[in-house]
Amino acid sequence: MNTEHFDVLVVGAGISGIAAGYHLQTNCPDRTYAILERRDTTGGTWDFFRYPGIRSDSDMYTLGYSFRPWTDPKAIADGPSILRYVKETAKEFGIDNKIRYGHHVKRASWSTADARWTVETERTDPALPCRFTCNFLFMCSGYYNYDQGYTPEFAGTDEFHGQIVHPQKWTDDINYADKRVVVVGSGATAVTLVPEMAKTAAHVTMLQRSPTYIVSAPSEDPMANWLRRFLPNKLAYSVTRWRNVLLGAYVFWFCRRFPERAKAFILGRVRAALGTDYDVEQHFTPTYNPWQQRMCLVPDSDLFNAIKAGRASVVTDHIDTFTQRGIQLRSGKELEADLVVTATGLDLQLLGGLEVTVDG
Repeated sequence: MNTEHFDVLVVGAGISGIAAGYHLQTNCPDRTYAILERRDTTGGTWDFFRYPGIRSDSDMYTLGYSFRPWTDPKAIADGPSILRYVKETAKEFGIDNKIRYGHHVKRASWSTADARWTVETERTDPALPCRFTCNFLFMCSGYYNYDQGYTPEFAGTDEFHGQIVHPQKWTDDINYADKRVVVVGSGATAVTLVPEMAKTAAHVTMLQRSPTYIVSAPSEDPMANWLRRFLPNKLAYSVTRWRNVLLGAYVFWFCRRFPERAKAFILGRVRAALGTDYDVEQHFTPTYNPWQQRMCLVPDSDLFNAIKAGRASVVTDHIDTFTQRGIQLRSGKELEADLVVTATGLDLQLLGGLEVTVDG
């Protein structure tokens, strides 16, 4: 078996892998490196996920690269825009020439005597193993299993006459126009799906066991857009980036230091968006304090607007079983559905499932 050696091997050609490539060739120009990517394209998460409305719930001035300004007007960006940004960055700096596609990294063995890793990959096409050696192995493979998302075992799914799909398995041929949709979950994926699907679906119901703190923010950052008019892009980007990092740190500190005040502020904004008649206590008031779990961000109140317009609704209950027509809830109510989207999370996978040995 032929073996290639590099000073550094980066695993994953997503947003982190491309950043790793840039910093390696900028700060260590005398070192060799390659990026091993399991799939046949760049982008990682932002190419892999295709569900309706896919977007970042972090602002792109924080999530974006420190060395390449984010210049799109929208700070809360959609998936295709982020994918374009990642691919353009890889091309601009020649990082795309360092990517080896179709290499699924399976095993890595460290030898102290040789001071190097031996890395084995399986080629996705054809399915043949390959071997590399390197002195430094940099895992940028993400935190979840690309083969499957997390879906609880629901009773009665084989009885359901409609379609059940996990967002990770979304394909372009899934049709939800004029259909009754139930989105199971209340995390970042669910609050993204509901307002987007509500644009064309007959109705979308977000079914949750318990509420999540949800905060609305403008999709565009007025200050960032204003700064770009008067300052060079890199300077404007740096100012906005540090402002947002420090603001995020302050909000986290405030929520942990003054939880009741933070809770009152968040719920007050929800009530202002949905009206005083809406049951915010039941559907948007968690049992925990702000930032004890992750908060969800919605741009321009799109989720609240869909609910207020009657195109979407929230049900807080537990699933008892699936039925032929939909979902039977523990309360006795049945939610009728043509399509159920299980936005129930990802399957955590450390280091992309890498098998690691050290000195045998």
